[in-house]
Amino acid sequence: MIFHEQKLSGVYLIEPTPFTDERGTFRRHFCDKEFEAHNIATKVYQSNVSENKYANTLRGFHYQVSPYGEGKTLSCLKGRIYDIIVDLRPESQTYMQWVSFELNEENRHSVHIAPGCANAFLTLEASCLIHYYCSQPYTPSAERGIRYNDPAFGFEWPHEPVVISEKDLKHPEFKKKSS
Repeated sequence: MIFHEQKLSGVYLIEPTPFTDERGTFRRHFCDKEFEAHNIATKVYQSNVSENKYANTLRGFHYQVSPYGEGKTLSCLKGRIYDIIVDLRPESQTYMQWVSFELNEENRHSVHIAPGCANAFLTLEASCLIHYYCSQPYTPSAERGIRYNDPAFGFEWPHEPVVISEKDLKHPEFKKKSS
């Protein structure tokens, strides 16, 4: 695997190095040693699968506050998604900045979202299957969210979301914290 560090500290685009022959393709999706070499927590407390029926379905932005901040490594196994990660760590030099990626079954890329960052994705086609590992268990009391169109960030989506949960639509406007 090749880890491409992004402008947000601790956020990586992970490119697989697949082996292909007449049988098909094999690739490593997780390696304790390689993740640890990039200071990514290797203990997996939870693994989730998100099945999305429709194109333009938005999930997020989601994160957990300290001491339950979670790192996530996310992959799109079927279909295509547009993923945004935003830095919510007040002490970070990139506080409130964001990066985006297209993840799909062809490029086989994954992203690692550092603890203290929020994540959201928009499906770009129907029937998307997303898998992610979490470095902390889901803790409802620590869960927080940001609206996909919060004016504090100026997020740019390739399409207007059509399917969004009521919960994700009702997040309050983000209040900037000083470091």
